[in-house]
Amino acid sequence: MSTLLYEEETFAIRGAAFEVYREMGSGFLEAVYQECLEKELQSRNIPYQAQQELRLTYKGACLSQTYKPDLICFGKIIVEIKAVKEIAPEHKAQLLNYLKASQLKLGLLISFGSHPKAQIERIIL
Repeated sequence: MSTLLYEEETFAIRGAAFEVYREMGSGFLEAVYQECLEKELQSRNIPYQAQQELRLTYKGACLSQTYKPDLICFGKIIVEIKAVKEIAPEHKAQLLNYLKASQLKLGLLISFGSHPKAQIERIIL
């Protein structure tokens, strides 16, 4: 039997996301879902950092450009929030870039714009 990477942690995050969707439904902006998800994570004692700046490098030199993923939970899972009907390849590419920049292995792409439930995809680097 194989186990998923950070299975318990992702289960907890998914539960929080589904609770936000159950309460709010679809149709709001990403910023609304981010604030709601932060409140839900906090109420469930799930550690997170919001909008943590990731430094980028090119051939060993730091760039002035940075990435700011929506959330990093448990210090090891990037959570990127969308409010779109369908998760597109560019959304997955964005999360993959965040994983590369952070050197973390797992990300969750959560869209609150789909109906009848939030859509969550696991992205592994």
